[in-house]
Amino acid sequence: MDLKLIALILMAAFYIYAGVSHFRIPKFFIRITPPWVPNPELVNKIVGVVEIVLGVLLLIPVTTKSAAWGVIILLIVVFPANVYHFQKSLKKKKYVWQTLVRLPIQLLLLWWAWSYT
Repeated sequence: MDLKLIALILMAAFYIYAGVSHFRIPKFFIRITPPWVPNPELVNKIVGVVEIVLGVLLLIPVTTKSAAWGVIILLIVVFPANVYHFQKSLKKKKYVWQTLVRLPIQLLLLWWAWSYT
């Protein structure tokens, strides 16, 4: 198995796991949803389903490229929630460095998805 395929499987697993997490621990995701997002509970479920679907589609060769574009769009759409989470952490003085590091990791995740477009 080549390295690119292993990386693709890992990426798919990451998004499937993240999507399932939206249903396993919804309070965490709802808590970091910016206040301007309408109906955070519904948005949490939608994002979870989208992550699971994209993760599965990454594994199907005919849909890998489209799924990678979907991941890129998703990462851009959820980025404000990561910024909001960092701002909340600063205010509470808890998990500041973890939420700060998460922001540039988004760039790595974007690059990773881009490598399959």
